[in-house]
Amino acid sequence: MNTHCAAAAEEDGRPEPEPESGRGRGPDAGPDAGSDPGAITRERRQLINVAYRLMGSLTDAEDVVQETYTRWYAMSPQRRRAVASPGAWLTTVAGRICLDLLRSARARRESYVGQWLPEPLPDRTEWVSGRTGGETADPADQITLDESVDMAFLVVLESMTPAERVAFILHDVFRYSFAEVAEVVGRSQGACRQLASSGRRRVRASHVPGPGAGRGTSADTRTTDGSAAAQRAEAVRDFKQAWEAMDIDALVGILDPDARGLADGGGLVNAGPPTGGSEEIARHLVAVASRVAGMTILERTVNGRPGLVVRQGGVIRTVLAFHVVGGRITRLWAVRNPEKLAPWQGLPAV
Repeated sequence: MNTHCAAAAEEDGRPEPEPESGRGRGPDAGPDAGSDPGAITRERRQLINVAYRLMGSLTDAEDVVQETYTRWYAMSPQRRRAVASPGAWLTTVAGRICLDLLRSARARRESYVGQWLPEPLPDRTEWVSGRTGGETADPADQITLDESVDMAFLVVLESMTPAERVAFILHDVFRYSFAEVAEVVGRSQGACRQLASSGRRRVRASHVPGPGAGRGTSADTRTTDGSAAAQRAEAVRDFKQAWEAMDIDALVGILDPDARGLADGGGLVNAGPPTGGSEEIARHLVAVASRVAGMTILERTVNGRPGLVVRQGGVIRTVLAFHVVGGRITRLWAVRNPEKLAPWQGLPAV
C-alpha cells in the first residue's frame, strides 16, 4: 500500500459501516454472508472498477482495494459473520477511502509537475498471448472497458470536487441508491442528489458521451454506436499514417481546427507544453517524429477506445488517447509518465 493510501487510512476517523448496512445489496446478502471467503473474493472485481473510476489511477485503485480488504480482515470473525452484505460493506469502505484520497490528491496534483492525466488502461486481450481462460491476475484485466473509463470522461471527472465525483460515479455509473451514497459521502441523501446533479451538469457541459451526459450533446453521440466506433477507428488510423509519413497537411485535415493536445510526463520525462489548433499540433508531432530515432507507432485500444502507443528501444514511451467528433480529432492526450505506463510494458512489436 502506498504512503498516500496509508495516510488516508490513518486520518479516516469515521467508524466502519455497521454490520447491517447495505442490507440486500448484491447476491451475497444474507445470514452468515460474511463468513463465505468466496463471496469476499468475488467482490474484488467490483471494487477495482469502482476505485479506478474514482481515482483515475489503476495503481491507486489497487491500493484502495488492498486497504479495504485489510480493514475487513482486521474485524473479528464474529463481526464479519454479522455483516449482512459484505459487498455493500466493502464498497462503502472503498468509497470512503477514495473520498479521503481524492481530497488529499487535489493538493498533491497542484504541485504535480506539468499536466496530470488519468492512468491509461490497456486492453490486454489484444496483445497478451498464452493466457489461460478466466485468468485475471492482472488488475487491468478486471476493469470493465465502457464509456465510463473513456479518457475524455475521466478528464471531466477531474474537474469535479471529491464529493461530487464519488456521488456521481456511485449513483450514475454503478446505480447505488442515494441512501447508500450518503453512507459513503457522509452527507444527507438530499445533499448527495445535489452533488450527483452537479457532476451530471459538468459532464453535459463538456459534450463528452458518458453516464449522465444524455444524448444529442455532440455529433459523436448523435450517430449510432457502430458508426461512431467506426469513425473513431478511422480517424485514429488516418492520424497514425499521417504521423508516420510526417505529413503536416494530412494531420491538419484529420484534426479539428480547434483541437487541443495535453501531455503528462510527471516531471520524469519531457512532455512538452499544451498545444492548441490543428496546425500547431501537427507541426509539433512532425517535429517529434523527425528527432526521435527508431520510433514505432502501434494501434492499440486505450481505455476501451482506439488509441496509439509509441514504442522506442523496446519500451513503451507514450500512450495516446483521442476524442473524436464528426470524424475529426478534437482532443488528444499523451501519457508519458513512466510510472503510469508500467501496465503497458511487454507489448510486442507486432
